[in-house]
Amino acid sequence: MQSNTAEEKQAESNFDSTPDLASDKPMGADLEDNHHHTGFLGRVTVLLSRYGIETHGIAPVPAEERLETRWYQMFFVWFSANMNILTFSTGTVGPAFFALGVRDSITIIVIIDLVIPDTSSGASAVFGPKLGTRAMVQARFSWGYFGAIIPTVLNVFSMQGFLILNCIVGGQTLASLSSHLDDTLGIVIIGIISLAVTFCGYRIIHWYESIAWIPNVIAFITMLAVGYPQLRENQSVPVSPATPAEVISFASILASSILSWCPMTPDYGVYHSPAASSARIFIYTYLAFFTASVTAHTLGAAFAATAPNVPAWNAGFDDSSSVGGLLYSVLLPAGAFGKLLTALVALSIPSACAPTMYTFSTSFMAVATWFATVPRWVYILISEGILIPVAIIGAKKFYTTFVDILDIIGYWSSVFSAIILTEHVLFRKASFSEDQYPIATWNSYILLPNGIPAVLAFVCACGALVPFMSQAWYVGPVAKQGSGDVGVYVGFVVGAITYALARGLEKMWYRKEGPVVVSDVSKV
Repeated sequence: MQSNTAEEKQAESNFDSTPDLASDKPMGADLEDNHHHTGFLGRVTVLLSRYGIETHGIAPVPAEERLETRWYQMFFVWFSANMNILTFSTGTVGPAFFALGVRDSITIIVIIDLVIPDTSSGASAVFGPKLGTRAMVQARFSWGYFGAIIPTVLNVFSMQGFLILNCIVGGQTLASLSSHLDDTLGIVIIGIISLAVTFCGYRIIHWYESIAWIPNVIAFITMLAVGYPQLRENQSVPVSPATPAEVISFASILASSILSWCPMTPDYGVYHSPAASSARIFIYTYLAFFTASVTAHTLGAAFAATAPNVPAWNAGFDDSSSVGGLLYSVLLPAGAFGKLLTALVALSIPSACAPTMYTFSTSFMAVATWFATVPRWVYILISEGILIPVAIIGAKKFYTTFVDILDIIGYWSSVFSAIILTEHVLFRKASFSEDQYPIATWNSYILLPNGIPAVLAFVCACGALVPFMSQAWYVGPVAKQGSGDVGVYVGFVVGAITYALARGLEKMWYRKEGPVVVSDVSKV
């Protein structure tokens, strides 16, 4: 595609400016260029930038500004985000919610954790360093400017939902330390720490994630050492055979928990150099997700399955409603060291909260032009204001809240991933070149694809998965027949096929229409 129109030349020339993460003047092509922050917001933004707080918006970062070469950060940001008690709690769902035995649970965990990061999170992470675009900005190259509003709004709600879950688990864990503490105080503490890390921005998040995993790894090793005798004895305890519905539903929960990272993984590579090969970035990300997820999921399943046979653990688990209580009860024999580890595990929950809250802010900015004129730090404060009261309420029914949120996020995330990956592989030739992704057009609804195939595929996929849903509030007709919840898989398959057909037909139509012009968006 040749940039021969005035609009295209202007868009490309906007990239001449030099961005700075701690700058009150966002780089060229940012929506904020023509809408500088004024008044109180402007003064605060300028002040924050002087102290090194990231104030950059959502504009793509040009290649010459992607200078970070510590690519190992792509491993640690996702290793820390998953090597924690929230991922541990996902593993407990098999025995606690679906009554699966430890062997069945671990088998399902290993299979899902091997496959899902390969096709989703690992692949999507490559877009960040290669294109310099946030996930919801990159989505415009398949969804179109207006069509991308759909996944962007859904991502805002999804990120906030994850934040709520994270804070609930952290609050429960801190509350387990003493009868004088409760979930509410723990939730407030976790929320404040998460706010502090996220408020500072991209570089501080990467620094924090490089060390946040340490206490969790020590805690999990200690749990194994202290609880091994009980875990070994539980292997001989008979359990009822797992039904196909239970197996599939638990697999869907695991898949949803991993797929939900896809709409955010590109955000944490936008300042990293594109010099690294796609394979290298993929391997770092894949290994981070796999090693952290399979470890935490497996431990969660093992301890949750054993808890009913160990009175002290079962009391801490509180009828499968307090994951933090379970962790503390297992570590209790370690004495003061066990209490210290429990506190550190709770206080490291921001390792999952920080990336989630950060993407909440950038996704909010990508919804529409007006939202991008508001500084990122404002959305961080909004997220915090919503987070604490809703988490306090949600903590009363943890597992119902947990399962429902994960599944709903998984439904739309699977369709979103299918569309993004299908566009990249089939229609962008799996290339990140300027010819395939003319980044200068990122904010032009005229030059971007019209998004009709993506919206059509999304609607069809969502309609197709409804009969396969199995939730506390709705069970589809197919799921009632004993299939379990396979909505996540149906959504991905239908979304990919429908999008490939619709996008292919669109391109054929415009080829018949004649030469490419500015409005000939299917060629972009």
